[in-house]
Amino acid sequence: MAAQALARAVTRLLEGVCTLLWGFPPRLIAPTVIQLGTWSALSWFLGNMPRYERTLARFGPVRTHLLCVAISLVNGCQYCTHGHARALELAYLREHERLFPLDELDFARLCGLGSAAIRHDLVHATQRAGLPGEVRYLDRTLTLVGAVRPGATDEDDLRIIHLVRMLGVLNSVGIRHRPAPDEAHSPLNRDHLLKRRYSALRAGYG
Repeated sequence: MAAQALARAVTRLLEGVCTLLWGFPPRLIAPTVIQLGTWSALSWFLGNMPRYERTLARFGPVRTHLLCVAISLVNGCQYCTHGHARALELAYLREHERLFPLDELDFARLCGLGSAAIRHDLVHATQRAGLPGEVRYLDRTLTLVGAVRPGATDEDDLRIIHLVRMLGVLNSVGIRHRPAPDEAHSPLNRDHLLKRRYSALRAGYG
């Protein structure tokens, strides 16, 4: 009974932090606490989220979420793919005032395909989006996802390796527990004007 109460308390705590950041409690939190165990889940989040936030600040939201999408697609996690794809689309719209070439149906179709097919479509979309400089980051990320013992060559590699490992854990939870997709895993999810603009453009009203 005490263990269950503690698990619920930690779940509410982590959901509360995400709600402050993103405006909603992610459906992946509860199954992550179940799969990792209460204290391990809390320690994992405390160890990984600050480092993720530093990467987000360094890479920017478009690159960070693009790489998270690539990792989640290769690993076959629909939940994380959806959350980071929506974050990518919102970030891209905010920065470039137009839609990213792929939408959520395109990303869902790619999820779990071979890395070659994923690379082809993501690189093509990234180039169409006017982001050719991101291709080398995509290539490096896809290489590191498949590496047994990934080795870093510079600080950017260390950041990508951390994303690969962090998303590997979250993807495993998403694949095992299959929570329904929710909202964008980004503070931009709190920008309701941006979200309405995005929805209008996707509907053809923008």
